[in-house]
Amino acid sequence: MFLVIEYIEMFCGMVKKMEKQKPKLKYYVLLHILLVFYSAGAIFSKLAAGQPVFSLKFFLFYGIVLANLGCYALLWQQVLKKIPLTVAFANKAVTIVWGLLWGLLFFEEMITPGKVIGSLLIIAGVLIVVTDHDGD
Repeated sequence: MFLVIEYIEMFCGMVKKMEKQKPKLKYYVLLHILLVFYSAGAIFSKLAAGQPVFSLKFFLFYGIVLANLGCYALLWQQVLKKIPLTVAFANKAVTIVWGLLWGLLFFEEMITPGKVIGSLLIIAGVLIVVTDHDGD
């Protein structure tokens, strides 16, 4: 529970610090910070999967995953107040890029040229959606 409260307070603190910046930019930055935390939940999900079912470590890691998702759901709703759903949802694709990074850093998974190309295509697609929306 303490982790959840600390997570929300940290996010709210970032919102307050960014209030003086351009409105659109600050919400995109906050969206991507939120997506980094959301994608980090996959680390604990994989750690939980490596534990015997119903063991203490399984419940610990799985509990962190649930807390992460709960915080994400609450903060996602706040982001959607300022960014259109189509744009926010398109940005969720960058979690694939973060997943590659987490896999490399925490689980020594390989990043192949195909995965790099795919990640670049994802980032290009997100940029197209965001810039197309800004032109409306």
